[in-house]
Amino acid sequence: MHRLIHDWNTTNPTPIPSRVVLNDETLRDGLQSPSVTTPSIEQKIEILQLIDALGIESVALGLPGAGPQVARDVELLAREIVSAKLSVRPNCPARTTRADIEPIAEISQRVGLPIECCTFIGSSPIRRYTEDWSLDRLLAYTEEAIGFAVGEGLPVMFVTEDTTRADPETLRALYATAIRAGASRVCVADTVGHATPDGTRAVVRFVCDVAAECGDGVEVDWHGHRDRDMSVCNSLFALEAGATRVHAAALGIGERVGNTPMDLLLVNLVLLGWINRDLGRLSDYCRAVALACDVEIPTNYPVMGADAYRTATGVHAAAVIKALHKADPDLADAVYSGVPARLVGREQTIDVGPMSGRSNVVFWFERHGVPVTDEAVDRVFAGAKSASRVLSDSEVEALIAAEPDGQAK
Repeated sequence: MHRLIHDWNTTNPTPIPSRVVLNDETLRDGLQSPSVTTPSIEQKIEILQLIDALGIESVALGLPGAGPQVARDVELLAREIVSAKLSVRPNCPARTTRADIEPIAEISQRVGLPIECCTFIGSSPIRRYTEDWSLDRLLAYTEEAIGFAVGEGLPVMFVTEDTTRADPETLRALYATAIRAGASRVCVADTVGHATPDGTRAVVRFVCDVAAECGDGVEVDWHGHRDRDMSVCNSLFALEAGATRVHAAALGIGERVGNTPMDLLLVNLVLLGWINRDLGRLSDYCRAVALACDVEIPTNYPVMGADAYRTATGVHAAAVIKALHKADPDLADAVYSGVPARLVGREQTIDVGPMSGRSNVVFWFERHGVPVTDEAVDRVFAGAKSASRVLSDSEVEALIAAEPDGQAK
């Protein structure tokens, strides 16, 4: 197939990052969307299992400090990881207070499972001004909280909220304090989706340098939001700049307009060759989250939308049909698709509508086991040309069954 495509993407490619790890935020930040429904614990467990099936390395289970219901679900999810012998590693966010960290430690100890404690604090000048926070106060909170978490036996990641709008001096002081206190990871958070790809590269490189100066083996995470619709691109730039773990959520659900979409991030990482992953269950994952959270997948949503591999346009459909008639599914997947349908467990669909050619109609007949006759094809073709939209299967069937004068048999 490669001989039939000149791929400009490979002309000056970015070197493959040495390490790419994914953290799924669907069950934590994803549920902070003001429009989603919180899944039942049974639905959360199903989503957790699908996260593991996709080979996603870590998962945010929820913020136990938010209340007893969340804490209960976090513990049940942690127990599922143990009992089902899942490979995914759990983490939980916490404000830089003992009150948020204590329930994480208690759950970890009761379940017998290490849970990464992701302590977070605001870092940008605008946030500090709004909250009347001094830098000394933030440093004290950071040191005390991380010291307490480490003392409780929890691995710690330190998160600076709104990193992409914070000044270098503040970030250096906060990260240095966190690493000295025992944080083994630090996270760059594009909390309001402010960053551009260039900005992402700049801040991640800066934080990687600080981490390298302050500790041995401290790794850097990237947590992106999609307010400017740059989240997937920013995640790739973050990995190129030295981050080793990036965060995302199914279908991009989350605060405001959401997080980086995990489904699209996975697809791009696989197509780039940065990870080797079986995405056969990606559709199951997205459908489970959509159902559990009462989120509609737009028809034109990339890869997972109903229209992603569906065409009724004559010239496009004709090319796909010719490829399918060559008994070459790879060719059919590539001739008018940038993302192969089979990569994600889907297939090409040919519909019939006002922009269709006769080949669409004939192919529809063949796929549905309908005898191909000139009379029936002409009738459906004429009906499609007079329609204002793509015909449903039942509408095509009604045209096939109609008498020549247009009346149903």
